[in-house]
Amino acid sequence: MAFTLPELPYAKNALEPHISAQTLDFHHGKHHNAYVTNLNKLIEGTDLANESLEDIILKTAKDDSKAGIFNNAAQVWNHTFYWHSMKPSGGGTPSGELADKINADFGSFDKFAEAFKQAGATQFGSGWAWLVLGKDGKLEVVKTPNAVVPFVNGQTPLLTMDVWEHAYYLDYQNKRPDYIETFLSKLVNWEFAASNYAQAKQKQAA
Repeated sequence: MAFTLPELPYAKNALEPHISAQTLDFHHGKHHNAYVTNLNKLIEGTDLANESLEDIILKTAKDDSKAGIFNNAAQVWNHTFYWHSMKPSGGGTPSGELADKINADFGSFDKFAEAFKQAGATQFGSGWAWLVLGKDGKLEVVKTPNAVVPFVNGQTPLLTMDVWEHAYYLDYQNKRPDYIETFLSKLVNWEFAASNYAQAKQKQAA
């Protein structure tokens, strides 16, 4: 079954002035759409054609001969996750169980924010910054290059920030740190991260 481009969870202008409708037009309508189109072409007629997106990613992650399939599948997944990691009037600090867990594992929310900003700013070239739940049940901040998604390494993604240039260049030009600061203070969807944490915790306990 062919994959389709998922709808954005908000209107294209809903994240303005922090991320412009023009950026989302290109980022979602062109970049994300191209990954979907490429993936469908690459898996057509293969034994991966009827697999779920996650299974395609896991089955191709360590196989250099299937790097094209992995890159496109992972970017379809990463982008869908990224759109949900933001919301209009987002940002600020989390509450409830996730807030307690961040304080316990990082020492404070400020220390988490510092680690997350650092991960985004120091990812050389294209990639992603993530808040993940590790296999040991502890929260971690990780960065990944290009299309790599943490669940191929056994970590459960809770939140991501895209630091490919196409995510921010029209709005921030070469000022990636400004985009990162804005992402945390104005855009993060903490309810999405909290929901992912609750599900991940449940799975680890099972």
